[in-house]
Amino acid sequence: MSIRIEQKNGSSFKGFILLGFSDRPQLELVLFVVLQIFYLFTLLGNTTIIALSHLNPHLHTPMYFFLSNLSFLDLCYTTSTVPQLLVHLRTADKSISFGGCVVQLFVALGLGCTECILLVIVALDLYAAICTPLQYTVILHPRLCALISSASWSIGFANSSLQTTFIFIVPRCGRNKIDHFFCEIPPLVMLACVDTTVFESEMFFASVIMLLIPRTLIIFSCGQIVRVVLRIKSSSGQRKAFGTCGSHITVVSLFYGTAISAYLQPSNNYSQHQGKFVSLFYTIVTPMVNPVIYTLRNKDVTGARKKVLFRGHDFR
Repeated sequence: MSIRIEQKNGSSFKGFILLGFSDRPQLELVLFVVLQIFYLFTLLGNTTIIALSHLNPHLHTPMYFFLSNLSFLDLCYTTSTVPQLLVHLRTADKSISFGGCVVQLFVALGLGCTECILLVIVALDLYAAICTPLQYTVILHPRLCALISSASWSIGFANSSLQTTFIFIVPRCGRNKIDHFFCEIPPLVMLACVDTTVFESEMFFASVIMLLIPRTLIIFSCGQIVRVVLRIKSSSGQRKAFGTCGSHITVVSLFYGTAISAYLQPSNNYSQHQGKFVSLFYTIVTPMVNPVIYTLRNKDVTGARKKVLFRGHDFR
């Protein structure tokens, strides 16, 4: 470990050391280049969805309102961890202040919890759009959409405030080396010098509510959608409905699959190295591919993009 990190370990330093991938220096340069590219694509893809949803009147629907919410959330989620990781990958100083660690955990966890709720809302929105098309815009009027979105963000960050408070009141007995690339609950639990059974039980209960229950609701909703779609006589209508639902299931599988593997396992089975790469997946890979999955073969978004790019031109 570098001299600068060793100096930070002194009694005067009240923050944490994010070890990250320092045990694999040959991997750091590769990760730096790859993550830079991924981060740029994440910014470009999600910003495009947000811009198109606001600029094109045809996308002023509840579905694209919630998708633009997800895109904004993914932008914030990735930005809460990746820029700092990029700096740490190219410098010897891998420290983070106590306050910085608290804020990072609070923001990342709050955004993650909010995404869990928004993914359920998108699934219910799909159900309403496909199963009750005539009442769709009447039920999900703009005011209700804004209220649902606000409630999702409020619940997500309320849960995050509780989890963040609990994890930082657990005694660490001077331990400050986090074997991870950002402040996250599982590696922070490993720093505790007291029995954390009660906290882990509480965390497991919260994870079940935020991960398993929403995933079950989404699967049930998509099952109902499939049942209705099979009754549609139009083959083009079936393809569009299945394509939209399939895109959402893909996003749900990527996000919930990795998050469940990180949070719904006993601490004694938690692998530090595996945890880092799983976290990389849902903090950078999933936010990058979400815009691609949702817009792939989506004629509405493709048409909106052409209209924005070639505004004033006649392309028929």
